[in-house]
Amino acid sequence: MLKNINCGDITKEKLGEHVTLAGWVNRRRDHGNLIFIDLRDRTGIVQVVFNPELTTKAHAIAESLRNEWVIQIKGIVSERPEGTVNIDIPSGEVEINAQDILILNESKTPPFYVNEDVDVDENLRLKYRYVDLRRENMKNALVARHNIVKYIRTFLSEREFLEIETPILIKSTPEGARDHVVPSRLYPGTFYALPQSPQQLKQLLMVGGLERYFQIARCFRDEDSRADRQPEFTQLDLEMSFVEQEDILALTEELFTKLLKELFPDKSFISPFPRLTYDFAMENYGVDRPDLRFEMKLVDVSNILEDTDFQVFNNVISKGGVIKGLVATECAEFTRSKIDELTEFVKSRGASGLISIGISGFGECLSDLNMSHVRSNIQRFLSVEHVQELADKLNAVDGDLILIIAGDVKPTNSSLGALRNLLGVELGLSDPNVMAFAFVTDFPLFEWNEEEDRWDASHHAFCMPKEGFEQYLADDPGKVVAQSYDLICNGIEMASGSIRVHKRELQQKIFSVLGYSVEDVTERFSQLLDAFEYGAPPHGGIAPGIDRLVMVLLGRDTIRDVIAFPKTQSQMDPMFGAPSEIEQSQLEELRIQLTSED
Repeated sequence: MLKNINCGDITKEKLGEHVTLAGWVNRRRDHGNLIFIDLRDRTGIVQVVFNPELTTKAHAIAESLRNEWVIQIKGIVSERPEGTVNIDIPSGEVEINAQDILILNESKTPPFYVNEDVDVDENLRLKYRYVDLRRENMKNALVARHNIVKYIRTFLSEREFLEIETPILIKSTPEGARDHVVPSRLYPGTFYALPQSPQQLKQLLMVGGLERYFQIARCFRDEDSRADRQPEFTQLDLEMSFVEQEDILALTEELFTKLLKELFPDKSFISPFPRLTYDFAMENYGVDRPDLRFEMKLVDVSNILEDTDFQVFNNVISKGGVIKGLVATECAEFTRSKIDELTEFVKSRGASGLISIGISGFGECLSDLNMSHVRSNIQRFLSVEHVQELADKLNAVDGDLILIIAGDVKPTNSSLGALRNLLGVELGLSDPNVMAFAFVTDFPLFEWNEEEDRWDASHHAFCMPKEGFEQYLADDPGKVVAQSYDLICNGIEMASGSIRVHKRELQQKIFSVLGYSVEDVTERFSQLLDAFEYGAPPHGGIAPGIDRLVMVLLGRDTIRDVIAFPKTQSQMDPMFGAPSEIEQSQLEELRIQLTSED
């Protein structure tokens, strides 16, 4: 071995020991005749001292060192002189008196500082990801990711789950997003697909009698990237036989709470996890993944404002729409430009506009409020009674800002919900050390696709309807509630799952609602439907996203900061230059001909 101890393991307990270290030069400093090197490896940093009176040769070599050179050090662990202790690092009480040094490799000047916490353009970071990985925040993310996955494996293995790998090359069976396809050389004109998830495969494992399965699964979806999405990602895939919904939710909660206590004891959370129905979440928060670290509920104020002379309100109510509002605490003094900024934000989310009503200066008693205490962009349409009723219903007090959106129910909820999340961040209500987990249940099985005039599956096509709702499949699919559920945390969907259909007839009914022809079903899903006829047990599962979990626990803004080699937000790999063209000979071997776009 080129080293016998790690930098992070050098402490006072090692005083007087002869050690051999290897790593990267984090920083070099000349202090008169003495040269100091901060040596870095994966575990930490230790200070190395080169004294020309002790080793002339090593001191001479140290004079040539530059940041990120790879070196080996042999020396003695010594106590730092009084007044030079560094309490910020574990090795801060000691240093290495160098006796010998070997340069293992030199380095060009890095494209950005490794030893400083500075903002670097993401494309530059990803182009030189091998350098970026040396930075403290990236190293910590990957170490945390390893520990999380290790804990999950141990937890599930102790509960009789089997870790089983499923194929990466499968048949294309679109489940919502587009597939990544792989051409077959041996069978020209045919293609494999990379799995969007092991959905059918894990159900087939249940039919196969394995009963408890998990996998740290790689998944692939050809869809637009976002901060919490990548074209390839990792999820914990989990499936169980002979279970009900509550069994899966209980297991999931136990996994997450014990993981937090073991690996992230500084994080706080509420247990048991709150339960919200989909309808409750949409009505009160505008989204099905609300950030529950703060209250700020959406409130229907249609009955208060429908009798104003403001034509927008009148039109909305007459067309069956809704008027809803929320309170931004202590924000009555928001400037006109700030209100305009928020207005543009909700418009970009589908709202037609934003009504603001600031109330301040009336004291503690709402009855003392008059219109001189009100500042609003629709002030002339409001009476003091309107404002008092609004404040009372929304629990607004002196200094608060009431924000209102009117329109069709769906865009009003979604835009006001997005505004709620934005304000939560801007007002500092989103404590990163609070993990506000909750289960959202009772999702609709179907949602109407207005553009294509058909039903889509809300989660996917394999969700079991709740008891008593199967009757609506034929005549009123919009009423069907599924045994599907999400685990959410801090405004992010962390996991999604359901009790699965396990009988052929019911699965065919669901496919029929989705508009699949008999031929489509046979072509795409015969392997699953056929299996259902050979004793498929009741089963269900859940699939937490590993990337998102690490992102949330570490308080990162994007999953790209917790993945070793991610793609950019535009799905490019600047380091390898992928995607890229391939040689014409490869295309010919695959019998693929490229066509130009018109």
